[in-house]
Amino acid sequence: MQTSPYQQEQHDAILLAATHLDTLSADQIEALKTTTREYLLFRDDVDAFLNSYFVSTCTQKCFQSSLSACCSREGIITFFADIVINVLFSPSDDPKHLLTVLQKSNAGPKCVYLGPQGCLWRIKPIVCQMFLCDAAMRQIFLDHPSAESAWNVLKNREKQFTWPDKKILFDDLETFFINAGQASSLMYLHNSPGLLLIKKRAGLYPP
Repeated sequence: MQTSPYQQEQHDAILLAATHLDTLSADQIEALKTTTREYLLFRDDVDAFLNSYFVSTCTQKCFQSSLSACCSREGIITFFADIVINVLFSPSDDPKHLLTVLQKSNAGPKCVYLGPQGCLWRIKPIVCQMFLCDAAMRQIFLDHPSAESAWNVLKNREKQFTWPDKKILFDDLETFFINAGQASSLMYLHNSPGLLLIKKRAGLYPP
């Protein structure tokens, strides 16, 4: 079997990000990492929340049973910024491993990035990180009412990095690569008509 267009698109984006980052100086890499500081703090807070409330439920009922729709085959959305951040903070062998995985056919029902121990990404895509199924939320929020308000706070914080009604990290990272002559179909902040309309309404994109 051949790899799918989805896998090829993912492969090309990871290769592009890894190849270009490899051309940058240590100072440039450090500057890029500095721009992600607040985002990584946010991700730490999300991890802490999920570990406190959801990890046992989701691991038992979804991952171990293989019933989850969370990691469905070719169902995840990755922003180009997701890829850049993952490559920035991964050992050099990690992107190579992802590229190797993407070059293999994936006939199963699950995401190509899902390994025996979970997601192969070091800092997994934000869409995956922020996905909670309705059944899990009903159960956890019923047992822990304060968790629902905490989750809503985290959802609002997510928009500070991904929702382009203002200057945001994900847009800035795409722009950094675009200014260097790089292009990827996963640069949704510059390609998606819906997201471009949000930027236009906010005065962040030419009419």
